[in-house]
Amino acid sequence: MDYVVLEKEYKYNLSEADYEALLKIVQAEAGNEDEEGKMLVAGVILNRVDSCKFPETVTEVVMQRENGVYQFSPVANGTYKRANVTEETIAAVERVLKGEDITKGALYFVSRKYADPEKMRWFDNSLTKLFEHGGHEFFM
Repeated sequence: MDYVVLEKEYKYNLSEADYEALLKIVQAEAGNEDEEGKMLVAGVILNRVDSCKFPETVTEVVMQRENGVYQFSPVANGTYKRANVTEETIAAVERVLKGEDITKGALYFVSRKYADPEKMRWFDNSLTKLFEHGGHEFFM
């Protein structure tokens, strides 16, 4: 799938590979969420790109491993590669790329009902919970 990025109207100017990676991870993580849920996932990815704690590109953030474990479960289980990006996902990502930020600074998100209890303990004990939306909890 080819995507066109019109650089002049965006807060974030991404390479074609990074744009595709952002669309696919948003679709894989939040494909069943509303537009705000998709925007939140896209925003967290871009917050990580902006943070000195994480890699410098979307693709590097999406593919990052910590202790040999992918940061995002759709990358680990293959749903990321199989994600079919919808028009709603594109619209949500476009809004974020143009500067809409509803993340409150979140750098992490998790779906508690699917998360390993040990990993959830790390979220609960190491991070500050900001809010919940749809099936995700957001932290910093």
